[in-house]
Amino acid sequence: MTEARGSAGLNGAVYPPGTPCWVSLMVHGMATTQEFYGALFGWEFQPGPQQLGPYVRALLDGRQVAGIGQLPPDRHLPIAWTPYFASADADRTAETVRHCGGTVGVGPLDAGEAGRLVIASDPAGAVFGIWQAVEHLGADITGVPGTPAWDELLTVDSSLVAKFYETAFGYEEEPVVSADLDYVTLRIGGRPVAGIHGVGSALPRDRGPHWLTYFEVTDPDEAADRVVELGGHVLEPVRDTPHGPVATVADPEGAKFAVVRTEHRAAGGDGRTVG
Repeated sequence: MTEARGSAGLNGAVYPPGTPCWVSLMVHGMATTQEFYGALFGWEFQPGPQQLGPYVRALLDGRQVAGIGQLPPDRHLPIAWTPYFASADADRTAETVRHCGGTVGVGPLDAGEAGRLVIASDPAGAVFGIWQAVEHLGADITGVPGTPAWDELLTVDSSLVAKFYETAFGYEEEPVVSADLDYVTLRIGGRPVAGIHGVGSALPRDRGPHWLTYFEVTDPDEAADRVVELGGHVLEPVRDTPHGPVATVADPEGAKFAVVRTEHRAAGGDGRTVG
């Protein structure tokens, strides 16, 4: 993990292309999942576009932060949080994904009046979304507890997929120069927006390459305990990092995510931006 992403794209402005603008989770049990995240993050819910089945948007203090949808009963797909990256032209980005060795699994298709979406995977198999905003620009708020703070790709080797994301979304790459850490920070206009972490053989065989969403919390230890109380699991206990304490957890259906108190919040910052 690196710096938390800033608030570009909030307050009614369109997110710059390539910026993570939304996260969405498809599950089998909508009601129990809403209960879990409502109790953990203080989210409330309202109906969203129904093109892919029942779907709700999670709200924090009335502002949209994430989406939760219903998987068809006959679809036994991995339950996972999926980041969506902003695009000015979802169809063109989808074509670039195909041209660069990725796969388009869903779309491009219209999500009502909200926008146009694509669900795709990179050449190593990690799933992500593409979002072309119309009425729904993406998350309305970041940088406070209960909101996404960072999206990080866990893959075997960053060099195998970094060029794919650079070509598809126009990222500037900033590799970490270290013999012990394979990490590339992806930047848009000089601002860090996401990361690629090559973990080699440490990648779980039952999960494969995947994107991991970090959610801001006030106290990661307390949040991890709360996850267990609510029927989830702690996958990696709280550990100190240069960017703040982090725990990796899973919800009752197995969706993996991380909880973090980023260093700028620990230092007393308001969490809106990190420069």
